[in-house]
Amino acid sequence: MKKALVCGAGGFIAGHLVKRLKSEGYWVRGVDLKEHEFAPSQADEFVLGDLRDPAFVADVLSADLDEVYQLAADMGGAGYLFTGDNDADVMHNSAMINLNVVDEMRKKGVRKAFYSSSACVYPEHNQMDPDHPTCAEDTVYPAAPDSEYGWEKLFSERLFANYARNYDLEVHVARFHNIFGPEGTWTGGREKVPAAVCRKVAEAEDGGEIEIWGDGKQTRTFLYVDECVEAVRRLMESDFAGPVNIGSDELISINDLAAMVMDIAGKKVSLRHIPGPQGVRGRQSDNRLIQEKLNWSPSAPLRDGLEKTYPWIAEQVAIAAKT
Repeated sequence: MKKALVCGAGGFIAGHLVKRLKSEGYWVRGVDLKEHEFAPSQADEFVLGDLRDPAFVADVLSADLDEVYQLAADMGGAGYLFTGDNDADVMHNSAMINLNVVDEMRKKGVRKAFYSSSACVYPEHNQMDPDHPTCAEDTVYPAAPDSEYGWEKLFSERLFANYARNYDLEVHVARFHNIFGPEGTWTGGREKVPAAVCRKVAEAEDGGEIEIWGDGKQTRTFLYVDECVEAVRRLMESDFAGPVNIGSDELISINDLAAMVMDIAGKKVSLRHIPGPQGVRGRQSDNRLIQEKLNWSPSAPLRDGLEKTYPWIAEQVAIAAKT
């Protein structure tokens, strides 16, 4: 039986990853600052603690592990990452986690790791045209990310790559592009766009109004969480290190995303565009490399994932309204 450590297992993507590893017969230790908010963890062992603390990392990262999945980070949606108010914490907290985890792997002789980077590493100037953004893996340099979160992710990619080179680790790196689905943050300021739009539509009366930051013509691609986990597992079972994009290439504007959610909800709601943090004008996962190396592409369109996500978020909104 393989043994894995999943860092950030109290969070959205890592929580789903724990389920997948368990379904494959792994023994899993999950670790996070907090319990999972929306579902009991399926980890064999779940340890609460702070991965910024090297002594804690030394306790939970044991020499008998076969694989480490490092998804823990200080992150959130545009309202958290692009205001500038949280930049010091975002950089310090995530960098400390990554420094501690990869160095403890070296000390304990645990050789195989997955690191979750982000599409935020790509240069801002390549993503100003909402209809033709450029996010091929080899365009990341010269570096010019649109946020301090992106700069920290790029630093940590290099950190893991250099530990792999200097200490004979097997490291696999993926750049996630807007992963969404049930059991993720849907309110409070750290939620991503699909969850925020689903929440706003669920809260609105039919014929009502919701707010959209900016003109709504900014574009993104969104990938359902099960698709993401499948790609992560394929990457870890391959001999390809990456970095590689994991995302959808189905480009959609935020206005059209809102219209799709309204259609799923069976509501007609008007949009009121207001000032707010938006990030780049366009971002689209370039999937040519992952198709070449892993023979992977998303198996279903965006709408299928939203049809699973909206009812879950609508249920959370209803529960919250009763409390």
